[in-house]
Amino acid sequence: MTEPQIAEEPRDDDAYALSERLVPDLRLALATSNADRVRALFEPLHPADVADVVEQITPPERRELLVLTPELFDGEVLSELDESLREDVIEFLPQKALSDAVRELDSDDVVDILEDLEEPQQEALLDALEEVDRAAVEIALSYPEDSAGRLMQREVVTAPAHWTVGQAIDHLRNSDHLPEHFYHVILVDPRHRPIGHVTLGKLMSSKRDVPLADIQEEVFQTIPADQDEGEVAYAFNQYHLISAPVVDADDRLVGVITIDDAMAVLDEEHEEDILRLSGVGDESLTDDPLQIARQRFPWLGVNLLTAILASIVISLFEGALQAVVALAVLMPIVASMGGNAGTQSLAVAVRALATKDLTASNALRVVRREAIAGLINGLAFAVIMGGLAALWYGNPALGGVIAAAMVINLIVAALSGVLVPLLLERAGKDPALASGTFVTTVTDVVGFFAFLGLATIVLL
Repeated sequence: MTEPQIAEEPRDDDAYALSERLVPDLRLALATSNADRVRALFEPLHPADVADVVEQITPPERRELLVLTPELFDGEVLSELDESLREDVIEFLPQKALSDAVRELDSDDVVDILEDLEEPQQEALLDALEEVDRAAVEIALSYPEDSAGRLMQREVVTAPAHWTVGQAIDHLRNSDHLPEHFYHVILVDPRHRPIGHVTLGKLMSSKRDVPLADIQEEVFQTIPADQDEGEVAYAFNQYHLISAPVVDADDRLVGVITIDDAMAVLDEEHEEDILRLSGVGDESLTDDPLQIARQRFPWLGVNLLTAILASIVISLFEGALQAVVALAVLMPIVASMGGNAGTQSLAVAVRALATKDLTASNALRVVRREAIAGLINGLAFAVIMGGLAALWYGNPALGGVIAAAMVINLIVAALSGVLVPLLLERAGKDPALASGTFVTTVTDVVGFFAFLGLATIVLL
């Protein structure tokens, strides 16, 4: 009886659904130690989908998978795995399988894997490399963390600027060590300094006797090896780069960064901002509960302190709350509206700071715009909530109090959503890291104080 096989290639729109459906079948195959069935299940999957499946199964199942079919964990799968899992996989992967996996990767991918490993595992991985590749990786690791030197690949295609198209094509055809993916031939001077580059499309479409210097790209930008990778990603996005040469302190060519690596950094920066806006650190679904709790504890502690501060403000008006019970019912509305308005303004400001759209030169205009938007929304919701409160409790004065408090808090919320990240940026802090807590504190304190203070003046 022949065993069922998955023969169809997954369509792009259902790759994730396919990997999700495979998990029950994979678990059954692992439980019966059926290596052939495991290979058949994984055969049609892209390396990224293989990594997704590996992340969905339990640690014991993962170890069984490593024992049964270590060859499935090639270089591409290792580079796609979540960082928190990669260390465990490499620890249990047989040395031969590990050697085969890393040898097929470009130096930048090897560096990316090595960065997240402990020293003994780093040594095991480096030992698996050939001498030339190991030297290239160790040079990359000598650059600062999160720098262009760590991001670049050492495999570079160069040509002297005086060569013709024919000479360059012949050189490429006769070369045994071309990178698997590259987009430009970099033109260098006699001191190995990059002076321009030619796209492969221009190279292949030009006549053989055309000098390379005549078809080089107009836009050419080099990246210092010690430049922060966030700045590198910004340059790629801003100037629509496909690849860019990396140079050392003497402007000599040491590597190249390609668009896939730059965009991966940009995605990481965006993901990091989103997590930090929520007070969440660098965590994933595969982290253990104790580790997650430890990462989240500090900001929850900060939130507790800010909540106590808001409670202290409320306690100043205990008399008003006891005299007018309706204040206790309506009070959370003012704070909630302010918090949401502040979060909206904050999200726009943090994103604009990350993309360098919000700078010192236009900060005043942006602050003014947010204040006006807050005023407009404040007036609109003041009319709505003031009318509802007056009808609900039959007290027009109470409606006027909540209406005024709504206007005040929405203006303050809009302003704090921009000013807090700007001030943190000016102080050299990550605006995404603490802005949310500060903005929420401001809107809670101002909202409670404005509402209860006005109520004390008007109603008592």
